[in-house]
Amino acid sequence: MSPLILTLELDPMTFAVLDQLRQQHFPPERNFLSAHVTLFHALPSEEETSIQQTLEQVCLETSTLVLEFPKVRSLGRGVAIEMDAPALVQLRNRLATCWIEWLTPQDRQAYRPHVTIQNKASSEAAQQLYRDLDQQWQPMKGQGEGLLLWTYQGGPWTLVRGFQFKSASSLVSTDGTA
Repeated sequence: MSPLILTLELDPMTFAVLDQLRQQHFPPERNFLSAHVTLFHALPSEEETSIQQTLEQVCLETSTLVLEFPKVRSLGRGVAIEMDAPALVQLRNRLATCWIEWLTPQDRQAYRPHVTIQNKASSEAAQQLYRDLDQQWQPMKGQGEGLLLWTYQGGPWTLVRGFQFKSASSLVSTDGTA
């Protein structure tokens, strides 16, 4: 069975900026995906019901996340945009604790959120893109609006389901008090 992948759902404006960079710079013959922030690379599909139940509960308790994209990071043969998102790291750690027995070695590693703009390019092309983007990158902010659960299809991914975070506005009662 195909593994499940969990990503962060970005707000539309942030997604558009990052996806444009990915479409522009990712080697087209390898680019099956839009810009994304992966939380887990390979969750067991046989545990999908339990995973979805956990995600439903966690998202009910999680407000929209504040994200910062401060700088460009070299990946050796690629380039990523780093994320500064302590609440996302905390959320991901909470989920990792719930699913510890299912995690692959890759998903047990320390979590450093980012959006990959280029990967599996030549070292020269990656170094050039890093220099170019590093000189022109303007730090930006965005929001994480929910989580997306995908199934891996040998390259492309198929969306299984989205889980929305509660919005900050939903935290205010109808009389205007929190």
